[in-house]
Parts: sequence; structure tokens; C-alpha cells
Amino acid sequence: MPELAKLLTFGLVSLGMALTPGPNMIYLVSRSICQGRTAGMISLGGVALGFVVYMLCAALGITALLLAVPYAYDALRFGGALYMLWLAWQAVKPGGRSPFQVRDLPADSPRKLFAMGFVTNLLNPKIAVLYLSLLPQFIDPQHGNVLGQSIVLGAVQIGFSLTINCIVALMAGSIAVFLAKRPAWLVVQRWLMGTVLTGLAVRMATEARR
Repeated sequence: MPELAKLLTFGLVSLGMALTPGPNMIYLVSRSICQGRTAGMISLGGVALGFVVYMLCAALGITALLLAVPYAYDALRFGGALYMLWLAWQAVKPGGRSPFQVRDLPADSPRKLFAMGFVTNLLNPKIAVLYLSLLPQFIDPQHGNVLGQSIVLGAVQIGFSLTINCIVALMAGSIAVFLAKRPAWLVVQRWLMGTVLTGLAVRMATEARR
């Protein structure tokens, strides 16, 4: 079991990541707006399965391997930080878009919605960074089994992410209408997203390897 302080810190990091729009949220919002809440929930099911795959991979040894190979760990850490900074720039650059700006998508079948949610999450660099660069920083072999710590931390991340994404998918239409009528709020949302991403990038890049 991870230390309580590390568990709470990881929970806050996971919450910040979940609140920061990325490929998963953009896909879920687009589906919910274009095809309805049911489509958003089906897509979220695929996203959830993707999270479980990442968690199991981390728990079954990838995390321990990365901790044992300094250069691989550092490459992922700095690569993840650069990716976070790129996402931050995409959010705040002139002409940047909010995920709640409506996009037109063709209607898909439930099977395709689930599959696309799953694939979107598996190919989501933000989640890969979370599990391969951030999660190892919160695992300490001196505080219990690494497998157990990985599963607990992964469950915390999945819980936060699914809760936030479920709320966003269900309220996507209302949020889009609200923001469309208030352009200034779109700007605030984009800069807030950029600030959170930059903070995560700095933390990731400056975190000393144990």
C-alpha cells in the first residue's frame, strides 16, 4: 500500500490530469454533442477498458523495469514533460480551440463507439505519460509490494478519470452552449488548461529519480 501522503498527492495529480482536456475528453465531448449522451457513455466504456490495460501493464512489470533502467526512465520523463508543454501551447496559442467547441462527426454504431473509445485511450500520449512517467515516482519498494502499489495507484487514477469524464460527457451539450454564449470563458478555460499542463510538465522534468 502506498504511503498516505503519496496516495493523496497522486490523487491530486490524477484529478488535475483528468480535468485537463486531452484526446479522451475531446472524443467523448464530441460524441456526446454530436450523437447524444448514450453514445458518450458507450465511448467512455471503451476508454475505461483502455485504462485497465494501462494499469495492468504497469502493475505487471513495466513500472519496475523502468525504475531499474535509468536512461529509459529519464527519456520517458523528459519526453512526457515536453509533450505536456506542447499540449499547453496548443491550448493557449492564437487560434487554439477548446474541446467544448462543437465539431461535426458522423454517427457510429455502439460497437464502433466502444472500440474508438478504447483505441483513443490506448493511443493517448497523456495516459501513457501518466502511467510510464508519473506513476513510478509514487512507488516505493520499501513500503510494500510494487504490484499492489501499482494497482492501488492505478485504481485511484481510473476512479478520478472516469468520474470527471462521465460528468463532462453527460454535461457536454450544456457546457458547450454555456461557453458558446460566453467567449471570454473559453479563453479562461484554455489558459487554465495551459497552466495546469505547464505545472505538470515542470514537476515531471524536475522530479529527482529515486
